[in-house]
Amino acid sequence: MEGFLPKLPLAAWIDSLIEWLTVTFEQLFDGISSMLNGIVEAIQAVLGFMPSIILIVIVSAISWKVCNKSIALFSFLGLFLIDNLGYWEQMNETVALVVTAVLITVIIGIPLGIWSSQSSRARQIVTPILDLMQTMPAFVYLLPAIFFFNIGVVPGVVASVIFAMPPTIRLTILGIQQVPLDLIEATEAFGSTTKQKLLKVQLPIAMPTIMAGINQSIMLALSMVVIAAMVGAPGLGTEVYRAVTQMKTGAGFEAGLSIVIIAIILDRITQNIGKKKQGGN
Repeated sequence: MEGFLPKLPLAAWIDSLIEWLTVTFEQLFDGISSMLNGIVEAIQAVLGFMPSIILIVIVSAISWKVCNKSIALFSFLGLFLIDNLGYWEQMNETVALVVTAVLITVIIGIPLGIWSSQSSRARQIVTPILDLMQTMPAFVYLLPAIFFFNIGVVPGVVASVIFAMPPTIRLTILGIQQVPLDLIEATEAFGSTTKQKLLKVQLPIAMPTIMAGINQSIMLALSMVVIAAMVGAPGLGTEVYRAVTQMKTGAGFEAGLSIVIIAIILDRITQNIGKKKQGGN
């Protein structure tokens, strides 16, 4: 078969497409880059403005309120350990990157999920794209991101958004589709519009499932921080990457442990927010 059919120049086509997009939409990409840089820097400024002990107390209080005493104690001790190890600034950079990526994921992903849940044609278009996004190796996302946005935090954010968005979209679709049919029929019987049915019935009931999707997106965005460090994104991922390249096992373990602590805190908080919403319903 190798000699029977000529090889498709797929790589050349993709390279040409990336080059055309880079040249044609240069101003658009510059604007997006400036916006994302501004968001990341603003979050870093807010986190860096507060002394570490105050931020540790605030996060611990939130953990106590949303979760329980055990998670609050873990949050306090975990963040104190990160500060003690000297990774506080890098932690702020990582949190800023992850929060920016998750905000964009929620802003784009939830409306796409709502649209796909209401339209079978939209769902048929979106589902294969989500399959591609979830199965493509994460490193591949970095290549076009570098061409469009150069080296730095922005390609890391963009790659994280692409990698982390599918769970939010999928679970938004799933949550809305799982709303009991008798409730939908009851709202239609009372003459509710599509907007009223969506905002007052479907979204509130689907919210725990949507929160589970956001939770998964946060975890996926955190898993991208080390990969994003390869294109110049700052934070704990840079420390892990540097430790790997310099064969510093201890330093790599410290930075990796810091990422794990952040992941557990964010995971428990978002999980319990979803459970509280479910209980409220």
